[in-house]
Amino acid sequence: MDFSFEINSMSNLTMLFLLLSLFASSPLGIIKLSSCSEVHTKVKCIHTEREALLSFKKGLTDPSGRLSSWVSEDCCQWRGIECNNKSFHVTKLDLRNAFKLFTYVDDSKTTRYCNSCLGGKNLIYLDLSYASFSGRIPPHLGNLSSLIHLDLKVDNGYIPPNLDRSSVFSPNFLDDFSRLSSRNMDWLSSLSSLKYLDMTGVNFSGVGADWLQAVNKLPSLLELHLYSCDLESLPLSLPFVNFTSLSVLDLSGNQFNSSIPQWLFNLTSLTKLDLRGNALQGTIPYDFVNLRNIEDLDLSGNHKICGQLPSFFGIFCKLKTLDLSGNNFSGSSIDSFLGKIPDSLGRLGSLTSLFLYYNFFSGSIPSSIGNLSSLQQFSLNENEMNGTIPESLGQLSKLVNLQLDMNSWEGVITEAHLMNLTRLEGFAVTIDKNQSLIFNVTYDWVPPFKLKYLEIESCLIGSKFPIWLQVQSELTEVTLRNVGISGAIPEDWFSKISSQLTHLDLSKNQISGKFPQHLVFPNVTYFDLSYNRFEGPIPLCFKNVAQLYLESNLFSSPIPSNIGDLMPKLQILDLSKNHLFGTIPLSITKIEGLEILSLGKNQLSGELPHHWNDLQFLMVVEVAYNNLSGKIPNSMGFLISLEVLVLSNNNLYGEIPSSLRNCSLWSIDLGGNYLSGNLPSWIGSHVLMLCLRSNLFSGIIPRQWCNLPSLHILDLAQNNLCGGIPDCLDNLTALIYGYNNSYFGNHLTGEIPNELSRLIELGTVNLSINHLTGNIPQNIGNLRLLETLDLSKNNLSGPIPKSLSSLTFLAHLNLSFNNLVGKIPSGNQLQTLNDASIYKGNPSLCGSPLPIKCPGDETFDGPTISSGSVDNKQDGDDYERLWFYVSIGLGFVVGFWSVCCTLLVKKSWRHWYFQFCDDIKDRISLIIALKVLQLDDLPEGIMNMDIHQ
Repeated sequence: MDFSFEINSMSNLTMLFLLLSLFASSPLGIIKLSSCSEVHTKVKCIHTEREALLSFKKGLTDPSGRLSSWVSEDCCQWRGIECNNKSFHVTKLDLRNAFKLFTYVDDSKTTRYCNSCLGGKNLIYLDLSYASFSGRIPPHLGNLSSLIHLDLKVDNGYIPPNLDRSSVFSPNFLDDFSRLSSRNMDWLSSLSSLKYLDMTGVNFSGVGADWLQAVNKLPSLLELHLYSCDLESLPLSLPFVNFTSLSVLDLSGNQFNSSIPQWLFNLTSLTKLDLRGNALQGTIPYDFVNLRNIEDLDLSGNHKICGQLPSFFGIFCKLKTLDLSGNNFSGSSIDSFLGKIPDSLGRLGSLTSLFLYYNFFSGSIPSSIGNLSSLQQFSLNENEMNGTIPESLGQLSKLVNLQLDMNSWEGVITEAHLMNLTRLEGFAVTIDKNQSLIFNVTYDWVPPFKLKYLEIESCLIGSKFPIWLQVQSELTEVTLRNVGISGAIPEDWFSKISSQLTHLDLSKNQISGKFPQHLVFPNVTYFDLSYNRFEGPIPLCFKNVAQLYLESNLFSSPIPSNIGDLMPKLQILDLSKNHLFGTIPLSITKIEGLEILSLGKNQLSGELPHHWNDLQFLMVVEVAYNNLSGKIPNSMGFLISLEVLVLSNNNLYGEIPSSLRNCSLWSIDLGGNYLSGNLPSWIGSHVLMLCLRSNLFSGIIPRQWCNLPSLHILDLAQNNLCGGIPDCLDNLTALIYGYNNSYFGNHLTGEIPNELSRLIELGTVNLSINHLTGNIPQNIGNLRLLETLDLSKNNLSGPIPKSLSSLTFLAHLNLSFNNLVGKIPSGNQLQTLNDASIYKGNPSLCGSPLPIKCPGDETFDGPTISSGSVDNKQDGDDYERLWFYVSIGLGFVVGFWSVCCTLLVKKSWRHWYFQFCDDIKDRISLIIALKVLQLDDLPEGIMNMDIHQ
């Protein structure tokens, strides 16, 4: 059992260190005469130090009995205490996580005595780690000049090993309320003998760059741990590095925002360097080659470290652990080699762990990876790898965990990739290209490994469930998602793994048949069979399941009435898109931890349960597309955590209960029912989506809805609403600044308010089937992202605004059956909307695409041109004709004199030209003569033939 050591005030903290000073400088031990035997016994413990310890103990409560040994005469035998064999002074005080301090009784005698004996020189080991401090480090600590080992690490906060990309960049997980802190580190300068210093979790915010100057005064230091200390400055250089014997440096989890410092490369004795979880930036400098003794290097979680992974990493022949995850290695570049994993990593023969996940590496894994004969952990997930997986990976006979998921692998995996991986326990490969990676292994191949963790997604492993998977009997976590499996799952495989299985995902396959009801999975917490072809009754063999996904199958049965008793720990229950029938059992409302309930698209009937009071964590209720009837229960108003309510396309009736105002709803879909009454004016200001279409609502649109700043989608179509559209629509700021939709088809009257044109980022506006009058707003073109506009079946009049032609995203337009007049505007996107039905039922409209021509269009197929325009056009034609003739004349003159002037100036060229002309003349004369002779030799009959024949 662990107990924490808490010091709750500054005076108590000071008392502790005054006590430590006493241990270090009090007089040598005493001789005590035994009253019983008169035998002189030498007691090793120094009396004053023993009394000081006992005085300190009086102020403590010790529920674990950890200090029960602090009663004997010899304090050197007490737990957590060690003394020098010759001087008998306390030299070691180990109170790590020792006891819980609730009160402290001030012993004035001890305090007075300690005040006179500061400056101890005997205590060499002090460990108060994992105690819970408040206050500041007292200056008396600096008087313990003989300290070799000082451990003050605070038990709060840590960086988890599986960081996501957001948390890894903000590593301040600490609770300042209970932390030891220091305004400076000047007190360190007197502890020149320190070899081990661990102040993990101590708050050094505000110290600035001085911390490094203080550390630089500790020439004997071998290990330095300053993890998660809120250090804000990392100096890039030092005039002289004095702690070159340092072998372990941990500066992880701070708030540095700089490049990797130059002084670091003078620490040539380093065997472990941990800089994870900072905000370091830039590329890896070449000077890293100085750290040739490094065995453990962790640069993970510095998202600004970028560029290529240097090939010189191959020289670190002693490296055992290399963690470069959560960085920005190998970003985009025109250099085709940038982004590849360097072949030189294959020279790290001592490497046991290689973590490269959460980066931007691309291409293939280098075949040299097969040379890492000691490798046990290899993580390359969450990159942009888009090549093949080399067969040399199969040479890693000591590999235990292989993580290749979330990449874009191509090619095949054969038996050669896997046949030597005898120690493999965890294997993950998932891709974002659908089944571009194929497992090409013999169906009955039996592998040499026994997996405990298996994740394969979007790869093709074959239609039959392969033998190499069936023989895996030690699996605890299985994901075979979208891998092309069809047919039934072997029941004997399920029975092999059922007892130890905790996670099973077989979703997005074509698995069929009935799920074996007699099997029991006592430890399963996550179970996903969604998007398959399972049939029969739903499986209920998961006593401890928290997340159950069975959507999109062929399950056909009622939901068991005692489902709440069978699976009491459910948090997510998704049975949607099946063939379930019967009623929703009341026991569902007894699953207190339920967060998501999805039963949509089934054949459920009856009423909604009437008792929802106990489901304080329920956030989503989705039961759309069923045959439910009755009213929405008032008790749903007790669901204070409810955010999404989807009851659409059922047979519900009555009014929306006002108790729902107590929920935290941001998405409400009650469309396609028989709900009636007035629209609820109490809709909360945080609602993003409100769909009440296809019901029997009456009355007007509440003006209170103009105060819904978050509303993105509003659908009130196909109701019996009346009155006008509120002119305060422009108050709906989310409709102005986000992609949104609005549907109002009812019996609305009045004009379309001009304020509608201020909702500049609306995506859909549907006001069809109303009684709206007046004109279409002239500034309708301000709705720059509008894709759908439906104003059909109203009584709108006037011309179509010309601004409509400026809508470049408009894909669907319907203005039919109104009283619009005039010419249909043209231009931009309207040119592609050439379906005449868009304007049908407006007898006074004319122009393309309607067959009705506008006045003035009888002569021309194109648009009507005014007389002024004709005159301008004629003037333009004359001007163009004049320039045409001028350009021809200039071309002739330039061409003619370019040739003639050349012949006049250059005599040799002139002779050659005329000689060329004579030759051409002679050739033409000869050809004509030959043709004439050929005609004279033709037969006379042919010569006399009628040419018209």
